[in-house]
Amino acid sequence: MKHIFFVEDDLSLINGLSFAIKRQGYALTIARTSVEAGQLWANGKYDLVILDVTLPDGSGFDLCRKIRQSSKVPIMFLTAADEEVDIIMGLDIGGDDYITKPFKLAVFLSRVNALLRRSENFNQSDTELKSNGIQIQLLKQEVTKDGVPLDLTASEYKLLCLFMENSNIVLSPEQILSNLWDCNEKYIDSNTLTVYIRRLRTKIEDIPADPQKIVTVRRMGYKWNVAD
Repeated sequence: MKHIFFVEDDLSLINGLSFAIKRQGYALTIARTSVEAGQLWANGKYDLVILDVTLPDGSGFDLCRKIRQSSKVPIMFLTAADEEVDIIMGLDIGGDDYITKPFKLAVFLSRVNALLRRSENFNQSDTELKSNGIQIQLLKQEVTKDGVPLDLTASEYKLLCLFMENSNIVLSPEQILSNLWDCNEKYIDSNTLTVYIRRLRTKIEDIPADPQKIVTVRRMGYKWNVAD
């Protein structure tokens, strides 16, 4: 049975979503404060974390950073904070999805199920990706270039993994976005993707202005270019 960790202080929302989550066949643990969440996280094992951003004694962003220090468990933010800067921050520090209130229950459950499926597929994949001088240790989430560690944000890391898993395959912006984020396209669109790719190139390319690893295929998308 999949186990979901739900951190939320709104009692009415807790009651409504708890019933729906349990009807899906999932076990559920609830925390209403940052302190309680820290204690339950340390003593439990979870398959998905759902975080509110604003808590009575802290921030869901801080909890996300703490969780990412030791775990790659999927993290979904569920919050009324719908500013673009909040959404981008949530993804960059390690969030996998970001749902803003109000939302439809069916959409919420669909995205919970999608995150759990994606995590299961990831755990069944190879433990290492290697090409173009870049090496990714998937279980440790460590990336090196020519043996030198790279400091990537969570979004950059996921983007790099996607490219390396699909070497020499042209991926359209729509394919990339649908594989990485489930957020509202109003915030995570092709323009945002261009920014992420530019930032990633500055870290992995020898000459970022003349990229050889992540190449742009005109009018089609992007490709992780690996020589035969």
